[in-house]
Amino acid sequence: MHTHHPGIGTDTRTAPAAPSITAQYRARYRRAAEGAGEPADLLPVTGAQRRFLLARRLAPGGRPDVVPLFFAFPRAAVDLDQLRAAAGYLAAVHPALRARPGVLRGTPVQRLAAPEAQVSRVRPRPGESGADALRRALAAWSAEGPPLRCFLADDPAAGEPTELLALALDHVACDEQSLGRLSADLGVAYRDRLGPGDAPAALVAEEAAGYREAVQQQLAAEERASTPRSLAYWAQRLAAARPDGAAAQDAGAAPSDAQPPRPTGAAQVRLPAGAHDGRAMVFPVLLDACAGIARALHGTDPYGMERVPLLGYPWGGRPAAAPPVLGCFLNTVVHPALPGAGADAWWDDLDHADTPFDEVVRAARTAGAAWSGALDGLLTFEDLHRRPPLALGDAAGREIHVDGRPLQAPFAVSVSYGTELLVRMAWDRDAASDARAEDAFAGLTRLLRDRLNAAAAAG
Repeated sequence: MHTHHPGIGTDTRTAPAAPSITAQYRARYRRAAEGAGEPADLLPVTGAQRRFLLARRLAPGGRPDVVPLFFAFPRAAVDLDQLRAAAGYLAAVHPALRARPGVLRGTPVQRLAAPEAQVSRVRPRPGESGADALRRALAAWSAEGPPLRCFLADDPAAGEPTELLALALDHVACDEQSLGRLSADLGVAYRDRLGPGDAPAALVAEEAAGYREAVQQQLAAEERASTPRSLAYWAQRLAAARPDGAAAQDAGAAPSDAQPPRPTGAAQVRLPAGAHDGRAMVFPVLLDACAGIARALHGTDPYGMERVPLLGYPWGGRPAAAPPVLGCFLNTVVHPALPGAGADAWWDDLDHADTPFDEVVRAARTAGAAWSGALDGLLTFEDLHRRPPLALGDAAGREIHVDGRPLQAPFAVSVSYGTELLVRMAWDRDAASDARAEDAFAGLTRLLRDRLNAAAAAG
């Protein structure tokens, strides 16, 4: 039984509640679509897409948040033309891969465009590894162009002839569930030598209808999750947070705008996964550990005042009745890094996890928190059982991880759950020194290992 908190500061018996952000957006979209004659290529955006599009507008240069997967293949095992055709087939079939964000009468929308995917070879410069070349290609990602892009680079630093493939998507077009289907579909299209002209018209129409239905169902679910009671819950949950102070920098660290961003620091550890339910058992432990990291790195403002850092983690997916289409349907749930909060608070949060991120930000600001929506840390948990390996013809890609890329928060912890737990942490070196970040990661590792051992002993 979870504890449900009564409404705070809102007497719904005497005062009508203001329309939620989602309700307002849906009404504005309907008016804009009707005014445009409701063209068939026009679609609304989900709450998650609203967040990523807003973040893109605020980011230097308008750079999107990009989700890459990296694979090592034997040299010459990947036929670039065949891969380009297969990626084009996926773009023709899946509406999320040919949707382009736009604005119609001041309202964010998506428009379905002609199928397009970018597949190119990146030549390492003198002294560069294959990973360096891929980092460079991803850093040059332009907001203009297709959401699906593949970059193939030779890896002269590898001990045997190897090429590295980056399979990358604009986050507006994908979530964890999408990555699983993308890997499977790309392998099939490559194997069968399919190209964009091979996409059956009936399948294209079916996927388009399914995507439209899934987006509309997602918006309806988000509106239902934006009740005064849910917003009051988040207002109370975030009342103790002081997210308005900038994270304290280590002595000697230069301000982030004084020099180009440095490569991020990174650490990783592999732990036995055990026979337990990975996400249900491990995730709350990780959340507690990440809260500890946030307090250690960002628990005071530049004036030495205590603050409660805020973490974010993706949760959710398509509504139960929605088709399993590619797209961005996850929500970012906020977790205040309060000491001793424990798993009980997390279970209560899950009862309200569908409330869109922008609704939560507004609820917190209404409650008095001077919060822009910036997060002090991110935690992601990927279940590899949901994603098949990427096979291109006779070659199966070995998934690798390329660190050193820009982060969306001062630090990020990512966990891949398969036959083992791969726990990785990356941090912004302008926000925390390597020594402090590595100490914090060591603490996370100890806590997680102790909990896993205790669960194994308990049977």
